[in-house]
Amino acid sequence: MTRKVLVTGGAGYIGSHTCKALAAAGYTPVAYDNLDYGHEWAVRWGPFVRGDILDADGLSAAFAAHRPVAVVHFAAYTYVGESVRDPLRYYRNNVLGSLQLLSSMRAHGVGKIVYSSTCATYGIPRSTPIAEDMPQVPINPYGQTKLAVERMLADCANAHGLGYCALRYFNAAGADSAAEIGEDHAPETHLIPLAIATLLDRAASLEVYGRDYETPDGSAIRDYVHVADLARTHVAALDYLLAGGAPVALNVGSGKGASVLEAIAAVERQSGRKVRWKFGPRRAGDPAILVADPSRLKAVLNVDPASFADLDDIVASAWQWHSRHLARQHPVSG
Repeated sequence: MTRKVLVTGGAGYIGSHTCKALAAAGYTPVAYDNLDYGHEWAVRWGPFVRGDILDADGLSAAFAAHRPVAVVHFAAYTYVGESVRDPLRYYRNNVLGSLQLLSSMRAHGVGKIVYSSTCATYGIPRSTPIAEDMPQVPINPYGQTKLAVERMLADCANAHGLGYCALRYFNAAGADSAAEIGEDHAPETHLIPLAIATLLDRAASLEVYGRDYETPDGSAIRDYVHVADLARTHVAALDYLLAGGAPVALNVGSGKGASVLEAIAAVERQSGRKVRWKFGPRRAGDPAILVADPSRLKAVLNVDPASFADLDDIVASAWQWHSRHLARQHPVSG
């Protein structure tokens, strides 16, 4: 009998890919999701429980029915702009929901959790690449809520012996290599699917925010990580905790940066088409460069960032997903 893992947000983009990776590793993922942003069609590798992390009774029922050995926690709101406009929504879901989840774990004797954190907890870094011991000074409510949960985890580790791994990842991108699942957000805010949307006539053009950064081509540089590499890193973190690993926070990135214009060029190479794009003003608070120092990831989890997919492979998988599946599932009208 395989060991069950409760995956909050398991019907979402990274959550569904992680469920597939967990199943391949011999676990049974139980996707717990309220479907605010997730999709039931993305739940294919284990049971689905429709529920909210703010619902104490729903969580208790899920723990009692499935008796998971651990939790992988993705359930959070993640739109930076929305978090600025409606911070209480983010504190309610991301912080209070995580508090309820940790309370339910404690009540049911579940003492291991892999937490989906973010590089947004660093705010505007003083230097790059970014190491885990750099100051965490978030500049928006989204980052603040993620950091608040990291601190909650650390306090529970000290008080109750909670085993946790907080994975601070950079720019998740790409899709499942078999094109079974992929990125389908509404609204979409990520660069690569937005660029692809112009190719599928689902957007008039892509706006590139800023052309005067201190970078080689003037556009911002980010560390893109294939979603499948993120998924297997979550499995490695779970294995680490179940083997008795100490609480830890780790960056998940390739350690290599690519500019916005380089990412657009990769979309054009993989699709054979020209992306319609234009420059716009910088967004407030956007750093010029966000690149991870992932050396601790290799040391702790034995996950080698050098094996991560490169930008062209990331884009190729995204193009396959969007062009073959998303366009068919959601055809353009008119």
